[in-house]
Amino acid sequence: MKYSFYPGCSMEATAQANLKSIEAVAGALDLHLEEIPDWNCCGATVASGVVGDFTQQVMTARNLAIAEPKGYDVVVGCSSCYLSLAVTNKRFKEDEHFKALANEALAAGGLKYDGSLRVRQFLEVVINDAGFDRVKEKVKRPLTGLKVAGYVGCQTVRAIPYEFDDPEYPVQMDKLMEALGATAVDFPMKARCCGSSNAIAATDIVVDSALKIFQSAAGGGAQVIVTPCPMCQLNLDAYQQRVNQLHGTNFNIPVLFFTQLMAVAFDLPEDARALNYCIVSPYEALAAYGVGK
Repeated sequence: MKYSFYPGCSMEATAQANLKSIEAVAGALDLHLEEIPDWNCCGATVASGVVGDFTQQVMTARNLAIAEPKGYDVVVGCSSCYLSLAVTNKRFKEDEHFKALANEALAAGGLKYDGSLRVRQFLEVVINDAGFDRVKEKVKRPLTGLKVAGYVGCQTVRAIPYEFDDPEYPVQMDKLMEALGATAVDFPMKARCCGSSNAIAATDIVVDSALKIFQSAAGGGAQVIVTPCPMCQLNLDAYQQRVNQLHGTNFNIPVLFFTQLMAVAFDLPEDARALNYCIVSPYEALAAYGVGK
């Protein structure tokens, strides 16, 4: 199966572990990702507030226009990018006036988008196109006994129109972790916001959100948190020590991309696991599965 792949900006910076593990896991599952040439930032998080929704969505649409001639589904690894591309794609399909105006802007760059593509999150592609049985076949190091909190976050299952899980009580990533042999713990905060880009301007919002998420995960006995979202991964990983300092807690829960844990279970090379990018070390939690520094 072939897909047009939109990496997004974070995968070239703070979320390099996401890119490395996605590419490796996709290869193992025979999901062929072809990077969209000359892709640009989708404007997620900040651009719409600076340049306005229309300009931000035209920025996003440029990527879809470049991908459209191949006709492949567009796969996105970042949850913010996924939401941005999915919303823009939906608008092209449903709003003819917007479509005409957006294509007038795209024409300045020699592009046009007809709205024919599907935008999909890599997590959903793994679940629905590869499937749990295929995932189980690839497992070489079953993660038996590992207690995992699947933190889906607030965007991954809420992008429209291709919802693939319950937006309030998502279960598909838990099932994916169980396909790796792990135990998905009870985790009521799995779809709550991490505070997003407030990490820059209002750190207290992120710290407060992270505290509640860590309490929820720890309450279920989680040894590891996994997520598909680069912003969620960064906030929980980078601010865990700050949470401990401010609230007198002692959380020491590694926060990984779900694809990193898949790479471990598939016994993929160390570079594919990309565990050295983690701030909170995952090596103690994963030592029982033959993972060392």
